[in-house]
Amino acid sequence: MNALEVRNLSKSFGNLRAVDDVSFSVPEGSIFGLIGRNGAGKTTTIRMMMNIYLPDKGEVLLKGEKIGAGFKDKVGYLPEERGLYKKMKVLETILYFAELKGCQGTAVEKKALGYLERFQLMDRKNSKIEDLSKGNQQKVQFITTILHEPDFLILDEPFSGLDPVNINTLKEIILELRKNGKVIILSTHLMDFAEKMCDHLAMIEKGKIILKGSLQEIKNRYQQKNVRIDYEGDISFLKDNPAIEKIDDFGNSAGIRLKDASHCKELLKTIVEHDVTVTKFVLNEITLQEIFIELAGNNARGIETEDAYVK
Repeated sequence: MNALEVRNLSKSFGNLRAVDDVSFSVPEGSIFGLIGRNGAGKTTTIRMMMNIYLPDKGEVLLKGEKIGAGFKDKVGYLPEERGLYKKMKVLETILYFAELKGCQGTAVEKKALGYLERFQLMDRKNSKIEDLSKGNQQKVQFITTILHEPDFLILDEPFSGLDPVNINTLKEIILELRKNGKVIILSTHLMDFAEKMCDHLAMIEKGKIILKGSLQEIKNRYQQKNVRIDYEGDISFLKDNPAIEKIDDFGNSAGIRLKDASHCKELLKTIVEHDVTVTKFVLNEITLQEIFIELAGNNARGIETEDAYVK
């Protein structure tokens, strides 16, 4: 059953068609990835879902009914831009936003302190927001997003500015929320995160959906002729191999697309015969990043790995 359905959303700004007839469904109990490069239309789509922008056409359905004014009370929305009051203190900020959602009292404050502890922010609970680093502000904003226990979470680039330790903490909390039955929409241009965390996804490029479905279905569709190798040596001789459609060589690992899946054994034999040491040879493995580049073109910019986002 689908928790949320987006049907034929479109939005233009002057002559720019930012979102063009976008449709997708978010299943119950899932982490849904809305993925694509920067400027592809992800944030505009989310803002229409949140009624921040009115769509030129289309609608959003919550469990089969068109969303109304009460939808925002059921959603925890983490925008890409900071939305905190800079002069307020950390704990009072968190409790203020919780109160706006109808949550207050000692139990709420205890829960807020628990999240501050997990994010290693207890010593900053009385600091002003403006005195925090970008990463710490992101952690505070995430806590304000989830503290009122919404049924739905819409997270737009949630890992922005976080170090590896806090990225892991954020991942853990998101997975806990999914385990507790929350529906989570994760908007990101980081394919590594989407691949590791999402059950279903929609890939958007230039305002259009170019791919959607369950992660496993999508990977099964594209990985049948793929080989991934880790190696020591020189594999430049493979560039002229007639059995190979494409090769992405990274120096000590490579992704190879064969013209036909039956060429796998011959490929391995050829590599070994050229005195290349193969430490890993995996059939039918493909990443979301490789799929996106194949669909959107080799000039796809704004698609980064998880490591590139750690600051």
